[in-house]
Amino acid sequence: MKHMKQVLLILAALCFLAACGDQSTVQEDEKSTYKIYYLNPGMTHLVSQEYQAEETDAGRLVIELMNQFRTAPKDVDCQISLSEKVEFQKYELKDHVLYLYFDNNYTNVQEMKATREILCRAALTKTFTQIPGVDYININVGDQPLMDGTGVPVGMLSPGDFIESISDVNSFEWTGITLYFTDEAGEQLFPEQRYVVHTINTSLEKLIIEQLINGPVTEGLHPTLSKDVKLLNVSVNQNVCYINFDSAFLNSTLEVKDYIPIYSIVNSLTELTTVNKVQITINGSQDAVYKDSISLNTLFERKTDFGGVTN
Repeated sequence: MKHMKQVLLILAALCFLAACGDQSTVQEDEKSTYKIYYLNPGMTHLVSQEYQAEETDAGRLVIELMNQFRTAPKDVDCQISLSEKVEFQKYELKDHVLYLYFDNNYTNVQEMKATREILCRAALTKTFTQIPGVDYININVGDQPLMDGTGVPVGMLSPGDFIESISDVNSFEWTGITLYFTDEAGEQLFPEQRYVVHTINTSLEKLIIEQLINGPVTEGLHPTLSKDVKLLNVSVNQNVCYINFDSAFLNSTLEVKDYIPIYSIVNSLTELTTVNKVQITINGSQDAVYKDSISLNTLFERKTDFGGVTN
């Protein structure tokens, strides 16, 4: 897979209007302080300000936080990530995804530099996924999904898409990766294209494993690795990627065929031109057998006979 490095050039601005959504309600005892994310004066990193929300209804809470998102606090040296020229039109909240709709000024390249767009998207994601019941956000321009520089929808965004805490935007980049997840039966693998923001010092191999642990965002796909699995370290030598997990990898309770987690990892990593084979170890040891059927004392190579796996 050819690695894609890009950022959108867009104008982002915000002027608050009424929105529509579902009837989800935040429990009274969940009423709490939220962090609202802004830009520093130089627009190179995010800064946050704590805000005590008044609303408990999830829909009204979206409106309340959006109102704060577009208003820079007077006691903090910062600025909003969206300018006043963009109109916030509405929202929809369903299936743990918050859909935010802006007018076409959102993609006006005259106002938004590439570096600022990364921070703006991160600020929206980090602010609104704090709402209970919101796991992802989805940005829409007019009635169309926000597109990346190649015309591919950006799709759902979660805090995990921003691998490291954003401090200096100049050290970040967008990368396109292909991950393999399974179907409901847990018998086949299917590709999911994803664009993530990461530091230039983060290895793509580590990035892929972390995203596999985060799980799929595409409807109909299911996870291949348990979320309690810990990646201890990863390295590449002569096109062999060495992955070291803790023992939780062996104790997965996911109802999938034994080969699915293994080749979800192998086929995702071998999408990279730098990886031809994968060695999996547990706490540094190769002497382990996964599900009593697959010895890890081997170099795994890509297999393309599991459903939607591409060559």
